[in-house]
Formats: sequence, C-alpha cells, structure tokens
Amino acid sequence: MEIQHQYSLKNHNTFGIEAKAKQFIAVQSVEELQLILQQNRAQNIFILGGGSNMLLTRDIDALVIHIDLKGKKVIAEDENFVWVESQAGENWHDFVLYTIENNYGGLENMSLIPGNVGTTPVQNIGAYGTEIKDTFVSCQAVAIKNQELKTFTKEECNFGYRESIFKNEVKDHYIITSVVYKLTKKEHKINVSYGDIINELTKNNISSPTLKEISNAVIAIRKSKLPDPKELGNSGSFFKNPILKKTDFIKIQQQFPEMKFYDISETEVKVPAGWLIEQAGFKGKRFGDAGIHKNQALVLVNYGNATGQEILEVSKNIQETIYKKFGIYIEAEVNVI
Repeated sequence: MEIQHQYSLKNHNTFGIEAKAKQFIAVQSVEELQLILQQNRAQNIFILGGGSNMLLTRDIDALVIHIDLKGKKVIAEDENFVWVESQAGENWHDFVLYTIENNYGGLENMSLIPGNVGTTPVQNIGAYGTEIKDTFVSCQAVAIKNQELKTFTKEECNFGYRESIFKNEVKDHYIITSVVYKLTKKEHKINVSYGDIINELTKNNISSPTLKEISNAVIAIRKSKLPDPKELGNSGSFFKNPILKKTDFIKIQQQFPEMKFYDISETEVKVPAGWLIEQAGFKGKRFGDAGIHKNQALVLVNYGNATGQEILEVSKNIQETIYKKFGIYIEAEVNVI
C-alpha cells in the first residue's frame, strides 16, 4: 500500500470530472482498510467506491480511500434459496451477471446499473420494479472511528426510496466492506410489471422469460436510453422521481391534466422526474460541455471538459424551472461533493 499525492480522480468518477485528491490509496482487504484508518486518525478521509453516484465540484482536500475489495461466494443455501456474499469493490453489473449465470434470481431487473456492490445499500438502488431491499440480508462495515467490524441487518438499514441509514444516521461513520443477498434457486419471482420490459420481450417473441432474457431486455432498454459513461460522462439518473401526497397532486393535475404519475400507496403518487424535465424543455439541451441527454431527460452529461460546478449549475437551473412551472421540487439522487 502506497499513498499517492495530488492524485487525479478523473478515471474514478463516471462523470469524468477532473479533480484531484490531496492523498489517495486503494485498499484490497478489510485488514488494509482498518490499518489505514488507524494510521490516519488525525486526517480527513473521503471514501471512494465506483464513483458512479457522485458529482465532484472541487478537489478533495483529504485522504481518499478507494475501496477495492474483490471476491464473491455462496455462504449458505437450501432447497429454494442461496445466500451470496460479495465484497464491496466488485462491479455491480458483473456481480448481477454472475448471479444469472448460476441461475440465482432476484437481481436481474437491476442489470447494467453503474457502480460497485458496496454502494448498493447506501442508495437502496432499484430499477424496473425491484430494489436492493427486496433481496438484501445484511452488510458488514468498518467503523471509521475505532475500526471495529459491525453487521447491519436489513431492519437496521432503514431502507426507503433511494434512502438508507448510510445516507442519514450513520453517514460518514461506517464503510461497507461486503454485502449478503438472498436469491432464489427456483420458482423465480419474475417481475415484468414495467411496460418497457414487456415491450422488449414481446419484440423478441418471449412469453415466458428466463432470468437471462429479462436481464438482456433490461440491458437493451438501458442502452437505448442511457449513455455509456465510458463514452459520455454521466452518473445515470441525476434526480429522484418526486413523491407527492395525492391531495397535493390532484391540485397540480387540475392545471396539468396530462401529467404522468404512478400510484405508490393510497395516499401518495410518484411523478416521473424525466417527464417534468422534458416538459420544461431541457431534454437534449447543452450548456457548453454540460448538458441533458437527448434520449433521457433524467441524465445529465459531460460532453468532454465540463467542470462539476458547471453540471451542478445546470441541475439547479432544472430544479428552479420545474418548481416555477409545476410547483414540484425534484431532489438530486447524485451526491454532490
């Protein structure tokens, strides 16, 4: 292990933003992580995973610790289920493909989501009707203060829509090192509730899809809508879909009867943020090297040399315009650093 100084983070964030770390080190084991934390107690530290859900607007005046723990294994199984543990530094999509290749069901709808396994519980990531909380069992984490290992159960994680205890109560207190998922071995719960998936399967004449066929459908949909971060800097969906009380939504709907929405409970509805952004005229717009993707209004992109601050300004412009037009505030899903 060697600490590097004034280290470029351009290749460590999917937006491709040029920013420097005052110090940088990659750790490949829990023991290395504990040692680095112990040796640098007096320092400011910044934890870096896959860099897929953050917007760097400045240099990081701290010791950046890159979590590069690798490995995955079955830790238990019975006739119907398998418990799979993955280290935090594993690429998420590669891990999903691994589960599908072994006919383990539950993660296929979340294929091609950028990032690493360790960040999946933080955001409670989700796509096409599934979320991490549906298969999550527990995760192991190292306490930054005293380097002790702690296991967080599903109940302790307080999962919500793109929320968890790691974004709130214990934020900046723990570093996730591994995650355990409970997946099906047979009688998979196939989820094709989203129209896009149904359309993709129908197009390929598939009526009883396998895990692999659902994954392939999701990959095809995501590729048609979302740019590859390796080709065009982005962080996937930049904004959360706003959740409104039905009573408030009905008032807004009277003014905008064409507004799309999804019922999520008897008292709440979800409004697609992408629809709001598109209606506000931002889809495909470009402001220098910062812009909004032409195929998916939820995705802000770096066309080459945009700074994080420039992308942040675009996001604020979108938020303010939508609030003025619809009276709805859309919240960033991406962590702004």
